[in-house]
Amino acid sequence: MLSAFRFSSRVLPRAALLGAAVAFAACVLPASAGEIEGVRFDDATRLGGKELPLNGAGLRSMFVIKGYVAALYLPERARNATLALGTQGPKRLQIRPLREVDADTFIKAFSEGIRENHSELQFRMLSDRLTQFAQTMNQVGTARRGDIINFDFTPDTGTVVAMNGIPRGRPIPGEDFYQAVLRIYLGEHPVDRDLKRGLLGD
Repeated sequence: MLSAFRFSSRVLPRAALLGAAVAFAACVLPASAGEIEGVRFDDATRLGGKELPLNGAGLRSMFVIKGYVAALYLPERARNATLALGTQGPKRLQIRPLREVDADTFIKAFSEGIRENHSELQFRMLSDRLTQFAQTMNQVGTARRGDIINFDFTPDTGTVVAMNGIPRGRPIPGEDFYQAVLRIYLGEHPVDRDLKRGLLGD
């Protein structure tokens, strides 16, 4: 591979050689996956006494409308959905709105995303906790660009929703609920396939 970047100075001027070197460096140095649409994500976060590396991040858009960017933090990086969903321990899904979104829109989108990736029986089993989630999101209220919404899971506590670092509502019990939330993005029918690839570090 390196031989492909060997040029003779008699053929290429110095500027071209420098350009080739820069191009080669761009090929071998990984681009930062932590900044999307001007929003910077931390390379790691701490939750439940553990450091969670950034697994991936991506943009949720529909046609020309950019809704939000999201990031997934896991105890160990997972490059496919099955591994990510099956990961044990604390996890964080972080959503950073790019435009104003009210609580009702958030609740409806989450409910539809969970329904799309679960059977009717599974959805009914989550119904009480979806009601609790709706109450929590009503406490969050309208989210705007610059806000940070964390959906955190720890085995001892369950799912905690925090707006700009302030927890809202009561913890929602059950790892199955948090997996249902993740399936909105990583399931067989993700809300956005490009976002799914981004969250999986692709």
